[in-house]
Amino acid sequence: MAEPIFITRTVFIDPSEIDESFVRGSGPGGQNVNKVASAVQLRFDLWNSPNIPEPMKRRVAALAGSRMTKEG
Repeated sequence: MAEPIFITRTVFIDPSEIDESFVRGSGPGGQNVNKVASAVQLRFDLWNSPNIPEPMKRRVAALAGSRMTKEG
């Protein structure tokens, strides 16, 4: 099992809560542009995370803005 990712001394995220996928990166890429999935996209379900306190969830949602989906 992977080690928890600590946000503060008492708040942490279990690595199993993070979904990683590989996508084509935007921007310059030379010969491999639009051919190779060279960027990593991380997704985290903020609202359903049992280890993040509610006040922190609201702050994170405000900071994320449009980068956060309706589902969290």
